[in-house]
Amino acid sequence: MDNLSGVFTVLADISKSEFVMVLFLAGFGVFAALPVLVIPRLLAPNRANPIKNSSFECGQVPSGEGRMHFMMQYYSYLLMFVIFDVMSIFLFSWAVVYLQIGIQSAFIITLFLVILFVPMGYALHMAGRRDIW
Repeated sequence: MDNLSGVFTVLADISKSEFVMVLFLAGFGVFAALPVLVIPRLLAPNRANPIKNSSFECGQVPSGEGRMHFMMQYYSYLLMFVIFDVMSIFLFSWAVVYLQIGIQSAFIITLFLVILFVPMGYALHMAGRRDIW
């Protein structure tokens, strides 16, 4: 338990000025995005037209149904990509600051990896390809 207290003290040492900077950047993002969303609503023409509202298929008259069968085998690969993506981002950031926070962070990163390996196992089970690991 003593190892965990060191990690929490490192997290508590983050100065308030850094938090204020994050809030400032979030506010600036909202402030910069509002004109992009509001100006087209105010200035763009909005006339209903049956040709504009019809479905468009590369200049051809649409045929068939708009719904198609989704191959679930690719869903598992998508899930694995998202999990590896998140895992690599956090493992890289953890590795960069590892020398400053020390061995106390090993328990937390191990817990993080266990939490991410559960959906990875589920994705491998869904793909039916557990033999490749």
